[in-house]
Amino acid sequence: QVQLVESGGGLVQPGESLRLSCKASAELSGIDFSAMGWYRQAPGKERDMVAMIRSGSPTYSLSVKGRFTISRDSAKNVVNLQMTGVKPDDTAVYYCYVEGTWANISGRTGFASWGQGTQVTVSS
Repeated sequence: QVQLVESGGGLVQPGESLRLSCKASAELSGIDFSAMGWYRQAPGKERDMVAMIRSGSPTYSLSVKGRFTISRDSAKNVVNLQMTGVKPDDTAVYYCYVEGTWANISGRTGFASWGQGTQVTVSS
C-alpha cells in the first residue's frame, strides 16, 4: 500500500500564493516513484492534470504554466506545488498522484495512487 499525505490547502485571495505538499510512503520492497504530481477537480468538472514531474522533467497544464511550479524532493518522497498569482478559476480540490514500481518475487509491479484531496479556494 502507498500512503499519500497532502497539506497546504486553504482559502486565498486572487493574486496571492499558496504551497501544496504531498509526502508519499509505502512499506513495499524496492519502491520507485517514477512520477509524482498534482491533479485538480472543480465542482461539476472532470479531474485534470495540473502538473507532473516524471524522470526529473516537469509538465504543466496550459492554464497554470508560468504561475505554478512543481518540485520534488526524491530523498524524502515529497512533491510540492508552488502556486502564485492564483485566480478564482484555480478553485478546486487538488489531488496528489504518484505512480511507480516495486520489487517482488516475480520482478517489478506497477502501481498508481491518489491522495485524499485538499481544498483550494480562491476568493476575495
